[in-house]
Amino acid sequence: MKLDAVTFVRLRRLAPVLDDVLNAGEVEHADQAVNLASLVQLCSQLFDAYHDQHPDEIAQAHLHALELQ
Repeated sequence: MKLDAVTFVRLRRLAPVLDDVLNAGEVEHADQAVNLASLVQLCSQLFDAYHDQHPDEIAQAHLHALELQ
């Protein structure tokens, strides 16, 4: 999936927030909480776009995740 320049810049800007959340399990600074909402929205938009282009791969990944549980 090809990203437009604006989406790519947004992902680069929000990447440290995602890194903090995944590694520490928490948001360390108040300004990150604001960015976290933007990150959730952007991830949702990217998922929707990817799903539209690759529905079979999404379904397969979902089944795989269920099997791991």
